[in-house]
Amino acid sequence: MKLPSTAAMATDPPITQQITKDHREFKRPPVNVRLEDVEDCLIYDRDGVSTLFKELYQDRKSVVIFVRNFLCHACKEYVDDLSRIPGEVLKEAGLRLVVIGQSSHHHIESFCSLTGYPHDIYVDPERCIYKRLGMRRGEVSVESANPSPHVKSGMLVGHMKSMWRAMTSPIFDFQGDPRQQGGAIIVGPGSEVHFAHFDMNRLDHMPINWLLQLSGVQHKLDLSDKPKIIVV
Repeated sequence: MKLPSTAAMATDPPITQQITKDHREFKRPPVNVRLEDVEDCLIYDRDGVSTLFKELYQDRKSVVIFVRNFLCHACKEYVDDLSRIPGEVLKEAGLRLVVIGQSSHHHIESFCSLTGYPHDIYVDPERCIYKRLGMRRGEVSVESANPSPHVKSGMLVGHMKSMWRAMTSPIFDFQGDPRQQGGAIIVGPGSEVHFAHFDMNRLDHMPINWLLQLSGVQHKLDLSDKPKIIVV
């Protein structure tokens, strides 16, 4: 994936590109995030308490990650790795990390227990932000240069895990629209957008270390097992 320079991100609409295995570039549609379109959308915490979306990034830079649905095995394993980011690393960088799902708020507690995710998390059950920002509904196949380092389960095993979680959940549903794709944006403080990436399919997450480095984190994290900080 080709990352924009700092200067380009400050002046141009954020654009991400995918590199295929034969090293040709797959050019994505430009991602132009208009925060004024979504700043007044309501999001909900685990207790069902609402807040305005703009409150997430007014006072500090924030990495906001939108996931497909809480039953998606790829999203679950991506958030598994997000949970390994030490709070002190975020604090040192003056950074806020937020996950947003599109289920009912009733599913937040069980999802955090399952993944061990300790940072900020909200839901957008009406998919207000997803729709207004133009996040994809449906999947487009993109041949990645490398398999995602965050998704460990194969498709068949992942689907079986998702179905088992749905069947054993106290509230049997898909915990969000199963066709909705997510994305990631780096915003704030204020209404400045530093970077944006909208997923083309369920395996198209932005690598976590790339997001952190674009956000100003000065360390590369080893997310393969326990959290370790490697100074680069």
